[in-house]
Amino acid sequence: MKIKKNDTVMVITGKEKGKSGKVLKAMPKENKVIVEGINVQTKHQKQTRKEKAEIKHIEGPINASNVMLYDKKAGEVIKVGYKIANGKKARVNKKTGTAID
Repeated sequence: MKIKKNDTVMVITGKEKGKSGKVLKAMPKENKVIVEGINVQTKHQKQTRKEKAEIKHIEGPINASNVMLYDKKAGEVIKVGYKIANGKKARVNKKTGTAID
């Protein structure tokens, strides 16, 4: 999976198309990501002895194929490639060849 935690991504398909946000959690085994402010779901919390009853709004996971990495400098989405430099694998912008990390 080419997307990591704390990356800025833009949704390219689905009901949230065109919105961008920061990746809060990446789940490579399920090929899903949780993005801040995207796919917000409501969860009803029951009352307990310690907590009051409330309605919580949490972000749900979306498929990683529905998001692309967003470059703030260029202001557009980019494709991610890999290059091996000095024995380490690094992510690069496919269009310009510049390192992402």
